[in-house]
Amino acid sequence: MTVLTRLASQLDRKDERPNIELARELMESNNIAGIQEIIENLAGRNQKIKSDCVKVAYEIGKEKPELICDYAEIFIDLLKSPNNRLVWGAMQVLSTIAEISAITLMKHVHTIKHAVKTGTVITTDKGILTLAKLAAVNEYNHDAIFPFLLGHLNTCRTKEIPQHAESILLAVADDETKVQFLNVLKEREPYMTKPQARRIQKIYSQLKV
Repeated sequence: MTVLTRLASQLDRKDERPNIELARELMESNNIAGIQEIIENLAGRNQKIKSDCVKVAYEIGKEKPELICDYAEIFIDLLKSPNNRLVWGAMQVLSTIAEISAITLMKHVHTIKHAVKTGTVITTDKGILTLAKLAAVNEYNHDAIFPFLLGHLNTCRTKEIPQHAESILLAVADDETKVQFLNVLKEREPYMTKPQARRIQKIYSQLKV
């Protein structure tokens, strides 16, 4: 029996609750066939179903990334979609499987970086998190990604700095990168609002500054 009938759009629902509940049931029952059907329909023609399916995949990835990690390249391909909902949804999924699918994602790191540069706010937010997680996996990844992350932190909108800095903190691996990271933050801190600066202070505390 198809699981598509459980999707929000097929139930004429405007909220995401049915998709979240379906993801939960697929995980709890280890329904591999159902998950595969969700993934396969990301390539379908019905945009509403595709949007629902990427949401289901994201909910699964948050809890059990191992159930969708084999489909990493499908989500990378979605970063090139003209449908922004699918692009930021795919990047959300990639942020949940970055560590477990690091080898695959590193083969397409330029695609991820491009999406960060050109995507919507959510695409950029989740893209920075994805890249930071990848950078933290090993030295090779770090060398390929950390300079990009610092460059982004140095030029992104001021209101984005706290969230992106919190993500990039995951990739601060040693004293050298710590100094580089802190230098960028201290340079940009004078332009922040008080709430933004408080979030940066919490990062300083974590780094024992």
